[in-house]
Amino acid sequence: MSGDLADNAAHGEYELVRQLLEQLGVPVYVLPGNHDHRDKLRRHFDLPGAIGTPVQYAADLGPLRLVALDSTRPGEDRGELDADRLSWLDAELAGAPDRPTLLALHHPPVSTGIAAWDEIGLPVADRRALGDVLERHRQVRRVVAGHVHRTMTAELAGRAVLAVPSTYVQTRLSFNSDEIETAAEPPGFAVHALVAGELASHVQPVT
Repeated sequence: MSGDLADNAAHGEYELVRQLLEQLGVPVYVLPGNHDHRDKLRRHFDLPGAIGTPVQYAADLGPLRLVALDSTRPGEDRGELDADRLSWLDAELAGAPDRPTLLALHHPPVSTGIAAWDEIGLPVADRRALGDVLERHRQVRRVVAGHVHRTMTAELAGRAVLAVPSTYVQTRLSFNSDEIETAAEPPGFAVHALVAGELASHVQPVT
């Protein structure tokens, strides 16, 4: 899940999410969004890392490798990718250069064209720095994110970037508004399938 598992980062919210996800009977991999608390997320989902540090890790999902990168800036809605996080990512990707990889983070590392979202997104310099890392690791097939509560695609360093809809509330597409507006659109999630070495991504609405 690409972040914002809770609204207020309360223990009760995380416990409810964990219980609901357990009903799926499949492994669950989560990362923090701007509404989450890193250490509470660690506690409820048994995630690696020291207290107070970014939540990031890699997992092998059969032939596909998942790398979760923490793009949050605690206490703020906007994101960041500092030198330490990008160095970690660079080393993590270098460790498995031949494995098709899906990179997941909360904040889309691209411009959305929606001013209100771009103000609380990743800084341009951080997006470019991430692009530089991706240029060195061609096994990354897709970059996936959340945050914007709607489906959108873009490109970074020649890789497709996919932002998925929220499982809660969606936002309206408006290039002329300075505010984030909600929309009466269905929630959804993405399904990624690696077939014959090619990665296909589907967005599935929930109605």
